[in-house]
Amino acid sequence: MKKVKVALIGAGLRGQNYVSYAHKYPGEMELVAVAESNSDRLAAIQRRYGIDEAMCFSDWRDLLNQPKIADATLICTQDQIHFEPAMRALDGGYHVMLEKPMSPDPLECLQMGNKAEQTNRILAICHVLRYTVFFRTIKNLLKEGAIGQLMSIQHNENVAYWHQAHSYVRGNWRNTSESSPMILSKSSHDLDILLWLAGSDCTRLSSFGTLSHFTAANAPKGGPNRCTDGCPVALDCLYYAPDVYLNGKENWMVQAISDDPSPEARLRALQEGPYGRCVYRCDNDVVDHQVVSMEFANEVTVVFTMSAFTQNCSRTIKLMGTKGEIHGSMETNEIELIRFGGKREQIPLDKTGGLDGHGGGDHGLMRDFLQLVRNGEHESLTSAKNSVQSHLMAFAAEHSRLSRRVIDMQQFSAALSGASN
Repeated sequence: MKKVKVALIGAGLRGQNYVSYAHKYPGEMELVAVAESNSDRLAAIQRRYGIDEAMCFSDWRDLLNQPKIADATLICTQDQIHFEPAMRALDGGYHVMLEKPMSPDPLECLQMGNKAEQTNRILAICHVLRYTVFFRTIKNLLKEGAIGQLMSIQHNENVAYWHQAHSYVRGNWRNTSESSPMILSKSSHDLDILLWLAGSDCTRLSSFGTLSHFTAANAPKGGPNRCTDGCPVALDCLYYAPDVYLNGKENWMVQAISDDPSPEARLRALQEGPYGRCVYRCDNDVVDHQVVSMEFANEVTVVFTMSAFTQNCSRTIKLMGTKGEIHGSMETNEIELIRFGGKREQIPLDKTGGLDGHGGGDHGLMRDFLQLVRNGEHESLTSAKNSVQSHLMAFAAEHSRLSRRVIDMQQFSAALSGASN
C-alpha cells in the first residue's frame, strides 16, 4: 500500500485529531510538513511525528511557497482562513481536505468548488457524519426500503449548555463577523447529513432563531466581567469558569484554554483570556436556538432543531416512511426500526474500528480521503461538489432567519452563481 504524504495547515484540536490517523496507521499516511502560528503547538506536532525542522512553518504561505512537498494537505485553520490556502494548495497540485465550513462567504464556497474541477484535484470537506457507522446504517436502511418511501425527518442537534458556553459564547465561534453564523459553523454537518438522507435537492426552506439567554440582560446583578474577579453567584452558576476548567478533569475544553497544561498557566488563561469571561458579558452574537424547515424535490419534508439548552451534546433523529419509522440516538449509538404492524427491532451497529471521533467519522473520513489520493480517484462522499449545496442551505437559512422570508433555493443559488461569474 502506498503511503500518502500529507502536509497540515492549522494544528489546533481538529487538525491534531485528523493527523492522529498517521500515528495509528503509520503504513497509510506520513505527516511530512506542518504550518501553525502557535509555536507551542508547532513544536509539539514536530516532536510527535518527527517532522524535519525545515518542514515546520509558522505561516501557511511559507509552506505553500515551497516546491510541492506532499501528495495532499489538510487545511484546519479558523473558518475565515480557509479560502486562500485552499485555492493556493489546489493551484499547487495538492489534493485538499478542508475543515468545515468551507468558508463564511457563499461565493468563496462556489469558487473553491470550481477550482477543484479546474485543477482536477480532490477537495474533500470534513462532513464527518457521512462516515459514521450510525448515519451510514440509517442510509442503508433507507436504501433497502425498510420503512418504505421516506416522507419526513425530524432531526435535533442537542448542543448542550456547556458546549454552547465554551465554543459559541466564550470561544472561537461566538461572533458571526469573526467566524460564521451558528447554522454554518455548528450545523453545516447536520444540513449536509439531512441532504444526504433525503436523497434529493432542497427546494425551499425557512428558519427562525435568536440569541435569547447568553446576553447582558441575564447577567447576575453586581457580577463582574470575568469569573475570577469575585463573582457573587459563583457557587450557583453553571458557567463559573474555575469550576468548568480548573476542576482537575482533562478534556478537550480544558486543553483549548491553554497549550501549557500547568495549573498556573490555566489559571492565568482564565484571568486574561476569553474563557474566563462571564457568559452573560461576552461579545457573542450567534443564536443559542434555531429551527429550519425544509422541503425537498422528492416531497420529503424535514424539520431541524438546534438548541443549546440540553444536558448532553448529542444528535437524535426520527425518520418516517410509508411503511415504518426509524428512531436513532447518535450519542448512545442506538437505532430502532419500527415496521408498521410489526415488532420494534434494535438495529446492531458494526463497531469495527471504534466509534471515537464523531462516532468513528473522523478516521472514516481520513481513510476515504487517503484511499482516493492513493487510487487517483476524485469523487469523495463529501467532495466540494456534494458539499456546496448543504453550505448554500445554511446561508439560505440564515438569510431566512434575518429576513423572516421563505427562501426558494433555486432562485437563491442562481443569484449567487450570477454574482460569482
